[in-house]
This record gives sequence, structure tokens and C-alpha cells, in this order.
Amino acid sequence: MDNKDNKKSIQEKLNTIKYNCANKTHLIVDDKKCKKCKQKTCSFICPANVYVIDDETKETIVQYENCLECGACRISCPQGAIDWRYPESGQGVVFKNS
Repeated sequence: MDNKDNKKSIQEKLNTIKYNCANKTHLIVDDKKCKKCKQKTCSFICPANVYVIDDETKETIVQYENCLECGACRISCPQGAIDWRYPESGQGVVFKNS
């Protein structure tokens, strides 16, 4: 990585990632458990901003198309509300060496 890449923001770096978007989500959120959560860890632990909390309804909006498949959301969720699976074969993030 050259110096120019090191100076890019995380958002600029995320914009360079390629995806084969699946037709359905691989991230299922249990709304009942999620609504009980006060921390909303998923909304700030995810580097790709997959989880957005609606200010009015307090519901979690899942933008699964952005998922980097790191699993941080599943590990950090204090309610165990996220059923995380890999996308179907050939779908999801495309890594450079694959």
C-alpha cells in the first residue's frame, strides 16, 4: 500500500470494495431482542455501517448489501439478536485474492 492509500478515510476505502449483491439478506435481526438493547453496539461496531437505527421507530435497519463479512456484529451483540451467516455461494464481498 502506498502513502496515498494510507491517507484515505475509511469511507473512501470502503467505496473501493466490490460486491456481488445477493437477492436476500444473510443477516437476520431478532427485532424483539434488538428493541431491548440499550447499547446498539451493532450500529457503531460495524465498519461498513450495515446497521442503522431509525430515530423514530428505534428499529434496526439492516443494509446487508454493505456487509464485509467480518462477523463483528454477531460477536459484539449483547442480546444475541443477530443470526449471521455467509451469503450464498458467489454472493457478498469480493476479495482481491479470490
